Amino acid sequence: MSKKPIVAVIDLGTDKCVTLVATVNEETHKLQIIGFSAVKSRGIKKSAIINLEEVSATLTESLDAAERMASVQITEAFVSVSGLHIRSQNSKGVVAVSSPTGEITREDVDKVIEAARAVTLPNDRQIIHVVPRDFKVDSQLGIKDPVGMTGIRLESEAHIISGLTTSLKNTHKAVNDLGIELKGFVFSGLASAMAVATETEKELGVAVVDIGSDCSTICVYVEGCLEYSTSIPVGAKHITKDMAVGCSISLESAEKLKLKLSSKDFELPQPKPGESKEDLNRRRKVADKIDLEKLGIEEEGTKELARSKIIEGIMIPRIKEIFTLIGTDLEKNNLLNLIPAGVVIAGGGAETVAMVETAKRTLNLPARVGKPREVEGVTSDLVRPAFATSLGLVEYAMAQGAISEPKKSMDFGSVFKGLSSINLSGMGSFGEKIKKILKSIIP
Repeated sequence: MSKKPIVAVIDLGTDKCVTLVATVNEETHKLQIIGFSAVKSRGIKKSAIINLEEVSATLTESLDAAERMASVQITEAFVSVSGLHIRSQNSKGVVAVSSPTGEITREDVDKVIEAARAVTLPNDRQIIHVVPRDFKVDSQLGIKDPVGMTGIRLESEAHIISGLTTSLKNTHKAVNDLGIELKGFVFSGLASAMAVATETEKELGVAVVDIGSDCSTICVYVEGCLEYSTSIPVGAKHITKDMAVGCSISLESAEKLKLKLSSKDFELPQPKPGESKEDLNRRRKVADKIDLEKLGIEEEGTKELARSKIIEGIMIPRIKEIFTLIGTDLEKNNLLNLIPAGVVIAGGGAETVAMVETAKRTLNLPARVGKPREVEGVTSDLVRPAFATSLGLVEYAMAQGAISEPKKSMDFGSVFKGLSSINLSGMGSFGEKIKKILKSIIP
């Protein structure tokens, strides 16, 4: 059983719920993942909870799997939040330096950030993040860390991200009812940016786009500072729906087909040395035909499809729409000309075929797929754009100094596994209470 200090995070998305448990390797002093689980999300639509009981069951399943792998009991966690209710704005704060000598302390920095936090929000909104952008000491601009400097007046610019109070409360309740203390909400777009964007890109100016299932998040960095955050109501699921309609197949089959077309196995054949143009075209014509049965996709009445028609006629138009919406939003906020580093694409939709090429053409900017940085204890399957938010959450939690001593799991794992498999669904809320009691005493 692990005795190392740990940190736990929960990425509760529309498509999947990911729980990670991390620690710091004592020898390498690097981040190390010791517990991981990813389960299908239930009870969530467009990043909003629509069924609290199903979300509770999803969280329970994900937490139990991660706890068993890490051999610890999770008692507190950071949780991701996203959706169309996310809003952002920039604010300024000003304070007088408290020290008689004029030396700026950490307390002065905390006060000026708190002053920047004092913005007027509607009653139905709650602040999630106050991210300092830069500081100004008297007349000196662009200071990143003013602690130890001397001055009379300290100013700060901060980026404020807020969410709908009811949505945040529902998520808080779902987590808290399982005996997990919520350490804080983290905007999923910010977490993704922490995992995939480089410091050089942030300094130059970059937009990090995380393409989720039902919506996509955007975080824009200008001169190393977070300038803008938002969400747009289009995601990877819309591509799947278009394919289902256009190919007359089910949503499940369309999702399988989308993943197949996006894999390296379905790339167009490249010219061979000395090969004639006619032979290349012949090979490409054969490769263009898709036999659904050979792909394990059973669809009555639909046996063969054309790769080129699906990609060029169905998928690319929807991808173009996504980046057209992004470009319009950035232009409206006067940001399109401030991101020469272009766009970093993360999220489950990032690896979709033609995604990067279409982004480049639509925005007329550089674009790349954002792969999270390597982390110890993580398999190659986890270091993918789809898990950018999850790994970014761990980075955020570590940056907040949230690492804590774990609560040991009791050696009754096999007993609990048997108990938790009992079908309590017919017992309603009483059955759920039994599960919660069992979980609190035997993880």
